[in-house]
Amino acid sequence: MRPRFARPLATRLDTDTSDTVTSDTARPDVADPTPPRAPRASAWPVRLIAPALIAAGLAAPASAGVEEAVTQHILPRQDAFAQATATLDTAAQGDCTAAKLEAPYQEAFDAWARVGHIRLGPIEEDGRALAIAFWPDTRGMVAGTLRDLLADQPPEVADPAEFAEFSVAARGLFALERLIYDPDFRDYGADDYACTLARAVTADLARMAAEIDAEWPDYATTLTTAGEAGNSRYLSRDEAAQALFTVLLTGLEFDADQRIGRPLGSFERPRPARAEAWRAGRSLRNVVLSLESLRDLAQRLTDAPVPETLAAFDRAIAEAQQLNDPVFAGVEDPQGRFEAEILQQRIQAVRRAVETEIGPRLGVAAGFNSMDGD
Repeated sequence: MRPRFARPLATRLDTDTSDTVTSDTARPDVADPTPPRAPRASAWPVRLIAPALIAAGLAAPASAGVEEAVTQHILPRQDAFAQATATLDTAAQGDCTAAKLEAPYQEAFDAWARVGHIRLGPIEEDGRALAIAFWPDTRGMVAGTLRDLLADQPPEVADPAEFAEFSVAARGLFALERLIYDPDFRDYGADDYACTLARAVTADLARMAAEIDAEWPDYATTLTTAGEAGNSRYLSRDEAAQALFTVLLTGLEFDADQRIGRPLGSFERPRPARAEAWRAGRSLRNVVLSLESLRDLAQRLTDAPVPETLAAFDRAIAEAQQLNDPVFAGVEDPQGRFEAEILQQRIQAVRRAVETEIGPRLGVAAGFNSMDGD
């Protein structure tokens, strides 16, 4: 029996929609006491723009953009993530100590930062998105779960099928970040239980990434045959375009509101310890890689020129690249906070450009704040 570690935690997180800050603890890794939402693409509807826009020639055929986005953007990035996690797992099975895992871990996280915005299709199955990247961790569950595991040392960790049923807080990139970079966890030897746990996490990551990669070609067919006979998932080409358009908008919103917004906190109370993957030193890097990948998706979604969107992306990426604050530690300083806010505003400007330029060309527009899920 594993009441503290088994999958029901993921189920509860999927259904909880609260994210209100009520208190802090002395530990910098514990922030909000409420669990994060698990956004799902199927819960992010998009409404059609008035047919008059399409009749006026503002909407390009959706099918061409969908096919290019799937074959040139999604599938290569899913494959890259599968390869990177396989390399990470191979390294861990050979030497699971923290120092040896740093480089392959960074490569795997790079691959995730480039594909993590694709929240539809196979990644929605079996709670994979949360199991790969359980962040924001608003209750400090990763640290607490790892401490319990290291104290209790359940033998089921060594069984891949059993470990796949453990809590998302014990799995994925953020559990591994703790084991590799957190001084409270990283000083383990090759014969320690923590090393066994690290191997379990890398094997689990590689398994999920491989399954997602293997399942995506079938889902790609579902997207690219939207509106055809027998396709009950997407009843029209517009529906497939809507799904990818919403993926784009939601990725931008996540970058602005979560990856930057969480460490910003408020002016009176900045929260640098809430930055994503700050222990691994890659909070800002995740933003840059995500923006670069989202720019590629935006460019492929429509055959029509989108100069305003691409220019907005370029400004945001340039702003991020010149920001000398890899973990957003500078938000506690007025000048550093100002620079992070400028980056956040640049990303918000990209979203507006996408809505006003790409949306009409696809014949769709965002129906509401895509992260709300209601």
